[in-house]
Amino acid sequence: MRSSIQWKTAAMYIVIIAAVLTVLNTYPILVTENLVFRSKQTSLGQQAAVMAASLSGAESLTPEGVGRVMDLLDDGSLDRVLVTDETGKILHDTTESGDTTGKYALFGEIASALGGNDYFSSEFRDGAFRSRAACPIVFRGVCRGAVYVYEYDTAQAALLKGIQSNLRNISIVVSVLVVLISFLFSRLLARRIGALLRAIRDVREGDYGRRAEIRGRDEIAQLADEFNDLTERLRGTEEVRRRFVADASHELKTPLASIRLLTDSILQNENMDPKTARDFVADIGAEADRLTRISQELLQLARLDERADAAPPAAPVDVSAAAARAVHMLRPLAAESGVTVLCDFEEGAMVLAREDEIYRIIFNLAENAVKYNLPGGKVHIGVQCAQDAVRITVEDTGVGIPEEDMPRIFERFYRVDKARSREAGGTGLGLSIVQEAVRRRGGEIAAVPREGGGTRFVVTLPLWREAVR
Repeated sequence: MRSSIQWKTAAMYIVIIAAVLTVLNTYPILVTENLVFRSKQTSLGQQAAVMAASLSGAESLTPEGVGRVMDLLDDGSLDRVLVTDETGKILHDTTESGDTTGKYALFGEIASALGGNDYFSSEFRDGAFRSRAACPIVFRGVCRGAVYVYEYDTAQAALLKGIQSNLRNISIVVSVLVVLISFLFSRLLARRIGALLRAIRDVREGDYGRRAEIRGRDEIAQLADEFNDLTERLRGTEEVRRRFVADASHELKTPLASIRLLTDSILQNENMDPKTARDFVADIGAEADRLTRISQELLQLARLDERADAAPPAAPVDVSAAAARAVHMLRPLAAESGVTVLCDFEEGAMVLAREDEIYRIIFNLAENAVKYNLPGGKVHIGVQCAQDAVRITVEDTGVGIPEEDMPRIFERFYRVDKARSREAGGTGLGLSIVQEAVRRRGGEIAAVPREGGGTRFVVTLPLWREAVR
């Protein structure tokens, strides 16, 4: 419980409010006490000074003379007024504890005043302000005695205690409200974070359709939205992965089943003539070649996926030269299929990539254009520079691609005409490899129907120019 965010958040709120309430309960009281102390110092100090000044004009200090002066000056507001001579002997005392006249006042305040210094002290204790002041009686520069006054004030103390009580009551109410509100807010926060945490755990278990339903516009709601977007991408990736695994298994299973069937036929037919056996062996070799092509293209796709976030080192590549090499390799296949290959290569078409990548892009597109063309058809391969891009165009005069199949032609293992693709030796991975290679180099690829029949593929890659020094 104590390690949960709900407890930590509530505890944080409580500690902060407790600190604030402590300051609010301490600072006003201290300020009020200080104001009262200053007020007492001024009033008692003035009263003691007036009494001392009134007594300083007498030729001698006697109990009778001091008593007459004090009767005129003492208005009864002070709890004790005490007058001593220069030796500390009490000449006048208003205390009700008994007759102290003629005795000596052994007070530190009296001693300080007899030393020629004014004295004041005040304290708040036991529900009352206890204030003391002493002043020397000076005649012609000589200290002839001292006046000591004492006040026991409960009225202002009651006012201060009332302020303390009100602040304490307010603090209690505020504390209760803060505790309730802090637990309410922390519980709400913990509930929202808990919902997100449960969604994360469900996705970790493989439920990629799980969504975190968190309302609001704060950071937690934004985090939930980002989580949902990430989950959606994960779900799409997982679907692609599963479909890819299923398709790969199917594609690998087909030639393996053919090989198994052919080998069983050879083994079970003891009287098979040599010509038929050679045909069966040739078929086995063709299926083995098909397995090899599928394995190589799967490996190439796996490498592209591994390097999706970081493309391998690149160097300036002449696209026209790579295209010429690809056309040279395809001439025999084109001649065998009765297809004419036309070229239009522009000089200076340079891109940052690897030469084998550009070659593979052009070769795959051109090979498909030749394989799925019509006898006597044509394939046009063009390389041109357009502003800051290099455009590679491969178009054929074949039967074309149906409009409903256009959005899926770059999916792995997707084939428009499966029967014809298998006859041509296609695996359904060529266009996926091309698309991944183009994207990795910051380019784009698009396929559009060609006027008069056939398909046009357009690849756009960033143009590289040598820096001018």
